[in-house]
Amino acid sequence: MSEETYDELGRGYANTRQEDPGIARHIVKALGPARHVINVGAGAGSYEPPDREVTAVEPSAEMISQRPPGSAPVVQANAESLPFGDDAFDAALAVLTAHHWPDLEGGIEEMRRVARERVVIMTFDPHALEGLWIAADYFPEMLKLKRQSGAGSRQLLERLPEATSSIVPVEKDCTDLFFAALWARPELLFDEEVMRPMWVWQSISEESRQGGREHLTTDLENGTWEQRYGHLRNLNEFDVGLRLIVLELDPHP
Repeated sequence: MSEETYDELGRGYANTRQEDPGIARHIVKALGPARHVINVGAGAGSYEPPDREVTAVEPSAEMISQRPPGSAPVVQANAESLPFGDDAFDAALAVLTAHHWPDLEGGIEEMRRVARERVVIMTFDPHALEGLWIAADYFPEMLKLKRQSGAGSRQLLERLPEATSSIVPVEKDCTDLFFAALWARPELLFDEEVMRPMWVWQSISEESRQGGREHLTTDLENGTWEQRYGHLRNLNEFDVGLRLIVLELDPHP
């Protein structure tokens, strides 16, 4: 997705895409002892540990404008061309952004180039999304988009066979309102403030959006959704396919 697209899509992003403490804990653990961290595709400033020295990289001026006062210093640049020297950071981090990079391979190589100790990438496993009612039953174009992105966890592990992958469960009251975080809150799929900043929502057709909402409205009104998925409301967390890829780097000569 282009910088220009996010300059449009990113309006109001920070209102609904706020850092979730549960997800943040997994990221902090994955960063390990790294003190100097580059956050690639940093967006509006979420998931930047305050106890580390973080440098943010973000291509969209709109997203940069939403970074709160006191957030990490930010450089406007692309993942595929990071304006830093080799081994400039202990760790390179990318959170739910790799699927937007025009050149995934180039972005990964740049992260490896500037990091001394590790590369941490949060992404989705599209196969796990097949069981999520949002995509499977109501908005199948979302699942198609995730499959086509080429930046799912399995594709990343093919490129980084020495890396590890771990499940990041998403809590029911997750404050980072990406589409899969609504797994127990179907009502929010009708909230335009929540849905509008989602690239996956804006990337499917209007016919798919309208048809899915009509189908969901009917199922909520006649009790079908509750019958099939109401049990999810009783869970505290759920695996919606969020995955954390960690690559430990060998010391550079």
